[in-house]
Amino acid sequence: MAKLGKRARAAREAFAGKEDVSVEEAVKLIKSTSNVKFDETVEIAMNLGVDPRHADQMVRGVVGLPNGTGKTVRVAVFARGPKAEEAQAAGADIVGAEDLMETIQGGKIEFDRCIATPDMMPIVGRLGKVLGPRNLMPNPKVGTVTMDVKEAVEAAKGGQVQFKAEKAGVVHAGVGKVSFDEAKLVENIKAFVGAVAKAKPTGAKGTYLKRISLSSTMGPGVTVDVAAASAE
Repeated sequence: MAKLGKRARAAREAFAGKEDVSVEEAVKLIKSTSNVKFDETVEIAMNLGVDPRHADQMVRGVVGLPNGTGKTVRVAVFARGPKAEEAQAAGADIVGAEDLMETIQGGKIEFDRCIATPDMMPIVGRLGKVLGPRNLMPNPKVGTVTMDVKEAVEAAKGGQVQFKAEKAGVVHAGVGKVSFDEAKLVENIKAFVGAVAKAKPTGAKGTYLKRISLSSTMGPGVTVDVAAASAE
């Protein structure tokens, strides 16, 4: 525990006094202070000026990170017949219908993304209480209810990230790995921020992008300059 304490103290000291820095500086700081024995995820948290309890202030969307997430994404697809075959050929990890529903109802959820063809939604709809809280429920607004299962599976496997504002108006996601080149992490972060900025709901009042912070899995966070991060 003493070693962890020293590591944490050293990281905090490196981050001390660093606020509203550029994305480039934040990435450099995170990479230089990461000294754990695994490849940490670089995480982003965005505080938005919205109240997601109101339908016209919900923020939800999807973005394809240009350099991927560095994470192996397990994809489940609800489909039958040719569409099930198409999903399997595209690299889906789990494909099924009623059998998949029963597996999930039994508490076995071994996937990170769930896709469904429209005709499967009556079955998938029964899983709302299970998949909804985990942000796994297929939704046409983010392209996970579709007849083009091949494209959906390939997008999920290729670095597509979904985002959704939580109750406090916070959006968070993993945007790469510490082992990524600095330029690739910067590109991913700016792509994510840009997607959230474009998803501004009609009911948002006042300042929309209020605060952006970056961190590694085990490291402290650093705030970045909102204007610079969201600039095209």
